Amino acid sequence: MAKNKPIGDNARVGAVKDRSQVFNPTNQVWTKRDSDSGRFMDQKAAGEPFKGVRKEKPSN
Repeated sequence: MAKNKPIGDNARVGAVKDRSQVFNPTNQVWTKRDSDSGRFMDQKAAGEPFKGVRKEKPSN
């Protein structure tokens, strides 16, 4: 079984489950999405992506 040790170092091993993020080029922010329902959940105020959340490939 995988463990996220050492405890308390504020680091995640592996991605957050049932979440993804996509970059919105219109307003230059990252948006978090629920993978089950497809609904957008949250946006970052800064330009950096969410930590530990998988990135979606842009559709062209």
